[in-house]
Amino acid sequence: MILVLLGFLLIGLPVGIAFSLFILIQPERWNVSLDYAAQTTLDALLVYPFLAIPLFMLAGELMTQGGLTRQLVGVSKRMMAHVPASMGHIMIGASAMMGAVTGSSVAAVAAIGRALGPEMLQRGYKPGYVGALNASAGLLGVLLPPSIPLILYGSAVGASITQLFLATLLPGLIFVVAIMAVHALRARHVLENGIEHEAPSATASRTFAAEFLSALPALFMPVMVLGGIYTGIFTPTEAAGVAAVYALLYIVVSRSVGSRQLGDAFVRAAISAAAVMFIIGFTTIFNRALTLEQIPQDLATFAIDLTQNPLLFLLLVNLALLVVGMFMETSAAILLMGPLLAPAATQYGIDPIHFGIIVVINIEIGLLTPPLAANLYVASLTNRIPIMALLRQIGWFLLACLVMLAAITYVPGIALWYRILPGY
Repeated sequence: MILVLLGFLLIGLPVGIAFSLFILIQPERWNVSLDYAAQTTLDALLVYPFLAIPLFMLAGELMTQGGLTRQLVGVSKRMMAHVPASMGHIMIGASAMMGAVTGSSVAAVAAIGRALGPEMLQRGYKPGYVGALNASAGLLGVLLPPSIPLILYGSAVGASITQLFLATLLPGLIFVVAIMAVHALRARHVLENGIEHEAPSATASRTFAAEFLSALPALFMPVMVLGGIYTGIFTPTEAAGVAAVYALLYIVVSRSVGSRQLGDAFVRAAISAAAVMFIIGFTTIFNRALTLEQIPQDLATFAIDLTQNPLLFLLLVNLALLVVGMFMETSAAILLMGPLLAPAATQYGIDPIHFGIIVVINIEIGLLTPPLAANLYVASLTNRIPIMALLRQIGWFLLACLVMLAAITYVPGIALWYRILPGY
């Protein structure tokens, strides 16, 4: 099954079509009719939590177009100005803040790469390192909530999206620290003469207070979105709508964007969301067929027969998911592997929220590992740096990600920290 799917993907079939075609070329084998396939695809997209995906994407586009991203970059520069090799830390911090609003790794890579990549090159960083850091910091766009892959996982396996958002907070912050630590250790090796050059800044004459005040609209958005979710004021889907409306109101009030650019932002968000929803709809045919054939249950039985040790099971899961992440698009991989592996994890007594964080982190690391490696390709294009130059610098960041993955896998308390909160 996996070999056939990989074959479809290697010959260039779109991900959604590859998954559905695998079932539809032999419908009798899977007891699936064309009418059933059409209705299943439609039903899959009429799930309320999925509405958050286009809304968060729209919020991200409006933020970038309206200048809110520039505000996040500006305040990050002020906060890190006196730290050695500050521009790298600024890129990491700005990526984290950008991710805490949009929930998209690739969007964070593109936005922050455009904003900070040229200045890092001016300050003497090796081009390949700039791209590698940009791609690695982009992972924070998913590890810090709201996270589109976590919305997909929660909807696919029936896990609480709010609890998934809470669970990923501490792991996300740990990843921030890990990537900053790698940058601090590597900076002198990737700078000319080991020292970061000074570069002219448009905000050099502004005080920190002025920079902070100008960035308040951008900084308030993640506080509003996450605070509303965690206090129960609104659901994650409603939070996505609030974020989009907030960004739109900011643009209207500040008059920072013309009507044509505003329309372009809506179009780009619609195209990005349509691509994700297309994958969701058509992979559902595949997942439903697997469920009807009880393949997830058979896999759970096979895993238990293979080993009774949950620690060994988690090791095997990590290895399998890392390979899957290398070859499959993020949304498709989560929609496939989540429902497939979650029943087996339950049989081992693994907390479903903890397991969801493990699945998403594994798949997201695939954004840094060829041949798919979407973050690497976006960073390469955004910064105009050859992909091979990035690959020579990505190893240390990838190693840090794998160490953090192992820690989160085998220390459940890192993901389940929120259980100390009242009501959980």
